[in-house]
Amino acid sequence: MNKNNICETLRAFRDGYISMDEAVDRLKNLPYEDLDFAKIDHHRMMRQGFPEVVFCQGKTIDQVVAIMERLVKYNHNILATRATPEMYKAVAAVIPDARFHEQARLIVVERQPVVADPDRIIVVMTAGTSDIPVAEEAAITAEVMGNKVRRVYDVGVAGIHRLLAQRQMLEEANVLIVVAGMEGALASVVGGMVAKPVIAVPTSVGYGANFGGLAALLAMLNSCAAGVAVVNIDNGFGAGRLASIINHMR
Repeated sequence: MNKNNICETLRAFRDGYISMDEAVDRLKNLPYEDLDFAKIDHHRMMRQGFPEVVFCQGKTIDQVVAIMERLVKYNHNILATRATPEMYKAVAAVIPDARFHEQARLIVVERQPVVADPDRIIVVMTAGTSDIPVAEEAAITAEVMGNKVRRVYDVGVAGIHRLLAQRQMLEEANVLIVVAGMEGALASVVGGMVAKPVIAVPTSVGYGANFGGLAALLAMLNSCAAGVAVVNIDNGFGAGRLASIINHMR
């Protein structure tokens, strides 16, 4: 439910195309729809510019399907994170145009893609190839929310010449997302090279002393480079959403 939906409903009632009961029926789910196991926030598109995103982890397949089926009734574009192939198969049975990005674990419905500003670019980078699943979650999230995204993968500090070769792209970026596991040093290096917001994403990639991403998280939080913000471990979606908000500001 967005501003256009509400205006269309009110105009239809004013002009006599729908009855009072029909208008009330369309609006009765404001501000949310109660499914007992979930309260779907149909106002989020109006408040934040993108519908409520479904976090699939911990939900049953039937719950994911029911939530997405209701969201797609009122929204052109919807997104579900941490999805499994089994969840996607069930969702596709009721929403045939849903697409699955297996590496990123995202289910996406795009019926009216948001036009991206070609001059405002989000660059998504990884330290290593093992960080790509989290980076793809960030990149696809940003793309679905109407941003031009460029990817630069496997440019970690173990071979810093690979990063230095990307200087022009870093300068062209409006926002940068840096995804790194192990010791998480890439975010500090990038933060020291650019005058742009850097969103650091620690990943759980690494040997034992990485502590499931805690070492990278602490390193990023302790960065001496100015302008580096940090999201939670493996939270590619959070990084993509934050980058989109920054990129759309005028």
